[in-house]
Amino acid sequence: MQKSELYKLMGIKLDLAVEAHEILRGEVGREIPGVKMDEERYENAVVKTITILDEQGAQIMGRAPGTYVTLESREIRDNNKMVHKQIGEILANKLKEILPLREDSTVLIVGLGNWNATPDALGPKVVELSMATRHLFHYAPEELRQGLRSVCVLAPGVLGLTGIETAEIIKGTVDRVQPDLVICIDALAAGSVERINSSLQVATTGINPGSGVGNKRIGINQETMGVPVVAIGVPTVVHAGIIAHQAMEKLFNHLQTTPALQDVYHALRPVAVNEMINDVLEPFGGQLMVTPKEIDEQISNTARIIAMALAMALHPGMPEDEVEHYLH
Repeated sequence: MQKSELYKLMGIKLDLAVEAHEILRGEVGREIPGVKMDEERYENAVVKTITILDEQGAQIMGRAPGTYVTLESREIRDNNKMVHKQIGEILANKLKEILPLREDSTVLIVGLGNWNATPDALGPKVVELSMATRHLFHYAPEELRQGLRSVCVLAPGVLGLTGIETAEIIKGTVDRVQPDLVICIDALAAGSVERINSSLQVATTGINPGSGVGNKRIGINQETMGVPVVAIGVPTVVHAGIIAHQAMEKLFNHLQTTPALQDVYHALRPVAVNEMINDVLEPFGGQLMVTPKEIDEQISNTARIIAMALAMALHPGMPEDEVEHYLH
């Protein structure tokens, strides 16, 4: 029973490119044409870079050509500020490699999501912590902006709160401010509970806001905004159907010493499994999303890591040992 087929039947799209790559590569048993993966290991993190090189790779992976960097670390969930700073430095170095920046570039940081829903509040919390400096380049003496880059921040809310499509608000701001780059931060949906608040993805292809809570909205990318868009996403929820499927898999794997049960498992068609899971989730329209009870603290920790990394990556004169003092 192939996961990719079951997820397609359930209408689940994996937000993390590294998860999609692991599943597809495992099913075909070889490298995916048009896709390259590199891996780097650090003391408290593993960084995996998925590069979709051409349209063939894009079609197989189900996402646009570009670079998808995933930083994996279970220590993100722990309340360890020293380790969080190390993770922030790793993320900052990766951002420096990816972001198309000049010394005089203006950057717009956009915190996507609903600040009233904790699993979806990552973007607004990052914006709340981030340091806005664009006004200094208009109204402050030159000595006050030494080592800084022009940065402005925006938390546009969600359609249900504002009545305006998020992409429309951002496009209006882009047209007025004319930044050289947009960085979007959003909550994502994970393909397994292990990845919730333990992975950060940086994508050069933009983002579709609302994916972390099962919504579909207008894409925010270079095509729609007119400037490069880099997305930073963190899985904060997982579809309940995925948890149900993983539980069934573990049950059958545990009982695989009984040949009859093995035959039953392999005889199950993805359609049948999907129908059983949908029956359980029917009261929620098949769209039940699950998040940990410690989500408040985990979102705060993750937002601080991302805000630190952005400060170090965007401001060339920012002392790494003092970066925390510049967070709001």
